[in-house]
Amino acid sequence: MPKVLIISSPFFGYERSVGRAFEELGYQVHIENYDDPIHPFKGWLRWRHKFSLNRERLREKSRQKYKVYIERVFDEYKPDIVFSYNGTILKDDTLDYFRQKGSKVILWMYDSVLRPDRAMCEKHIDHADVVCCFEETDVEYFAKQGKMAYFLPLACDTTVYYPQTKEKDIDILFVGTIYTSEKRIQMLERLVKHYPNLKIQIYGEYKPYFKNPITWLFRKYRKTFLNYNIPPEEVNQLYARTKIALNIHHKQTFNGANQRFFEASGAGSYQICDANPFIRSVFSHGEIGIYENEEQMYKLIDHALTHDMSGDAKRAYDVIISKHTFLIRVKQMLELLEKK
Repeated sequence: MPKVLIISSPFFGYERSVGRAFEELGYQVHIENYDDPIHPFKGWLRWRHKFSLNRERLREKSRQKYKVYIERVFDEYKPDIVFSYNGTILKDDTLDYFRQKGSKVILWMYDSVLRPDRAMCEKHIDHADVVCCFEETDVEYFAKQGKMAYFLPLACDTTVYYPQTKEKDIDILFVGTIYTSEKRIQMLERLVKHYPNLKIQIYGEYKPYFKNPITWLFRKYRKTFLNYNIPPEEVNQLYARTKIALNIHHKQTFNGANQRFFEASGAGSYQICDANPFIRSVFSHGEIGIYENEEQMYKLIDHALTHDMSGDAKRAYDVIISKHTFLIRVKQMLELLEKK
């Protein structure tokens, strides 16, 4: 039985989604999670990182320690493939070590390599067999350097996200990271003001305690902005109760999609999403509402609240399960690997 070693930060559990897809294809799977590399949002490491006078030195120390650890795990497990999301903790010579020992290395970039905190990942392309990117502009960036990367967006884990029959008692639902995106904060706050009589539920850290205890204490809209993250299984249940699943991408997304794009429709919910070329290409027959600006967004919301959108949601679901599951993505990565 072939083996795959998955090395990932705790990226919303998607390393397990990849693992399940590999298992379905007959692979033995071993998953190693890591802090990223000194995770600023986890326990005492968060505070150590926050008050460090030399954060990069702290990160480099963590990378060196992890190098020793993960190479030992690799030697004991002897995988045929090493898969990693981003690989921010992996040094280039560690990737070389894997390949010199006979393994193939696949990297799947869920953040743009153009982000300052992902600069080291840009160099990984010279030390991996296949590099796939969530964002098509990253592929174009590498191509200008004469390097080959592949556009491969995220997907839906159909073991977690699937349609359920429940009463539609939530008018608008948004699930995602909020405090890191000023765009999302402003749009969601305006949305709440625009629809004061609707039941709007917004899940995700809005005013986190660890960023500023004062703003956390005096935050607004407590009944709407729930200010905490929820597990995927609960997200799926909320989608089943939702008339409109609203999606707002981070500003780093120019021609790609976030995970909720696939999951909302994979859960059978009617989705309203901001536009870019990739999103339009996936749902090219009006299966979801696509907006260019807030005025269009409000018009789409008003229409969805007064019409039965279940047929559109079903057509969007069919698109997702036929073309955008984790099993399909892993098959695509393995096909790219075979061509090398």
